[in-house]
Amino acid sequence: MNIRRTATTRRAMTAVAITTGLVFTVAGCGGGDGDGDEAEKSATSTSSSGQGKGGGGKDGSEQTPETDEVLAEVKGEENITLTVTSAVRDAGGFVTVSGKVTNNGGRFWAAANWRGEERELNKNGSSVAGANLIDNVGKKKYLVLRDTEGRCLCTKFTGGVKPSQTADWFAQFPAPPEGTDKVTFQVGSMPPAPIEISQGE
Repeated sequence: MNIRRTATTRRAMTAVAITTGLVFTVAGCGGGDGDGDEAEKSATSTSSSGQGKGGGGKDGSEQTPETDEVLAEVKGEENITLTVTSAVRDAGGFVTVSGKVTNNGGRFWAAANWRGEERELNKNGSSVAGANLIDNVGKKKYLVLRDTEGRCLCTKFTGGVKPSQTADWFAQFPAPPEGTDKVTFQVGSMPPAPIEISQGE
């Protein structure tokens, strides 16, 4: 009887020891996984914060606004600033001039005298219809192109331009002869703006 009890006791002790060892092993593995998760979270957090602060990359480049090239800029009537940013000769035989107009004054600006004085231009309202290109060498003036109903191929400032606002504009003209690249843009009572025509694709 004593031998059987001793063997049974030994078996029980062995089972307890094995169970205890397994428990410690599992706990140790669990602790290791936890540390790995924390390290991974820390690495992810560091990577995210690095991307947020970095100036390079897509996000960093998008924060830098693109600036338009300025061919000419003049200031004149009613505290208006006229900027020409592009003058391109197209294969169709015309020149497209474009830019921005900024109202630096304290009153609403309707571009009333920019539409030109010709009767057929009255339909164009607040627009750049009265603009022209002057070829000083060839002594020619080129007016804004119009359709058969007298509507200009140009920007119409629908609603005008409010104080401190900037609006984009464009106007199309017949192209001067090849080789004539330096002309003067003029509209309303704004000072003449010398510009250079570039060749389009």
